[in-house]
Amino acid sequence: MDDTASQRTTARSTGLRPTIGAGLHSRPSLLIAFAFAVMADPVSSVAYAIEAALRALHGDLALLLPTMALVVGIIALVITNYHQLVARFPEGGGAAAAAGAAFGEGWAFVPIGALIVDFVLTIAISVAAASSAVIAYVPSLASARVPIAIGVLAAVAALTWFGHLGRAVFAVMTLGFVGAGLAVLVGGMGAAIPAHHAPSSAPPGHAAFIAVLLAFPVAMALATGVEAPSSAVAQLGQLDDRGRRRFGRITLWLTLVIVGTLTLGLTALAVHLHIGTPNAHSTQIADVARASVGRQLFAVFQIFTALLLLAAASSSFQAGPGLLKALARRTHVSGAQTGVLHPRLGTTNVHHTPYWAVAVFFVVSALVVLAAGAHDQELVLFYAVSVFMSFLTGLIAMAKFSRESRRRWSLAMNALGALVVAFTLAVNLGRGNPIASVAAALLIALVLYVLWSRAGRPRGIAQAVVEAETGESASPISTGR
Repeated sequence: MDDTASQRTTARSTGLRPTIGAGLHSRPSLLIAFAFAVMADPVSSVAYAIEAALRALHGDLALLLPTMALVVGIIALVITNYHQLVARFPEGGGAAAAAGAAFGEGWAFVPIGALIVDFVLTIAISVAAASSAVIAYVPSLASARVPIAIGVLAAVAALTWFGHLGRAVFAVMTLGFVGAGLAVLVGGMGAAIPAHHAPSSAPPGHAAFIAVLLAFPVAMALATGVEAPSSAVAQLGQLDDRGRRRFGRITLWLTLVIVGTLTLGLTALAVHLHIGTPNAHSTQIADVARASVGRQLFAVFQIFTALLLLAAASSSFQAGPGLLKALARRTHVSGAQTGVLHPRLGTTNVHHTPYWAVAVFFVVSALVVLAAGAHDQELVLFYAVSVFMSFLTGLIAMAKFSRESRRRWSLAMNALGALVVAFTLAVNLGRGNPIASVAAALLIALVLYVLWSRAGRPRGIAQAVVEAETGESASPISTGR
């Protein structure tokens, strides 16, 4: 396949039209479609991350804004490090490519295992949060929470089964939520403070500091998806390395601006309006919107919240099965196929969808939703853990590269990022149950490593994430024998 044909195939698989040769005027449109689609996951996390922090603070509103400010600050630190990672790997691959290049291909399975768990949890928490958004508007549906979530899950899986929805659709949903969120912020500035709500007071001195330190890791679910541009740039076959590097970096920082603005704005509004822990049939973000705007705009906000969450679920329903497909189809230079996973997981229908892989993600995600009773707050802790395993691997790999190239400033940023990520991971694991996410990710990594070894250790496995994003084999590879 020549370069032009490859670019066209990549564009069809991602829903992005080629821009090289179409004129420079189309570059902004491509950037908007790419950036706002890729940031659907972290932006959608706003729907439950703020509430998760408040619950970890036992409802103390006075500490909520400092906690979320710390969360956004840590996300900025992670993005600073991924800014470097995108520069080194403009072809995509993220933490898996970095780990494979730094420590050997076998280590790529650690972030790959974490990614697979992250995809499952993204699907589960997104459909659970979408059902919560619906119930917050129509509380009479509360008794049907689990059927609603499973029904939505089946619908998203079915849409994925019949082909990719296209990045442009995800971008529109993200833009819609951002617009509705800004409207809530503007409306909330002039909203009356409910008389029956009293502000909470922060515990004095070191007690407040410790409370924030223990609470912020829970809200780090907000960070899930911020690494997505480092992998998703592989979709931009229309651009050269310089163009992909530029798009990836712009998307990283634009994600920080939008997620940070919405998070801190809605948090400040919750504190200003004294919106505390919601009842069982609502969410904090819904209570904030309800108190800030009229019923019609509140309905619009809830609709876009649900749609954005479904976009995040759909994105993982594409990326997860795509990764399994890539692992099931590894091509040797001889043209022979050596799959790490069973070849059926790479079998596609006429829409190029790996339907058995989609079925696997549907079943596993449904079990997770059922286990959590379709309550998104039950899943937040598990969710925040898996992606931080991938962060930690990628940052340690970047630290190794910085040390070898004697770039002291970069090494300092990599080391600081790794320490903060490790601390966040340790605090969350100290809560007990989230260790299940780490155990699942490591077990998947170990199983994949064993299968890879049995297959003769085909080279190029670290680029499986690239292949999953593009839908095409990243490069011919040979066995490690």
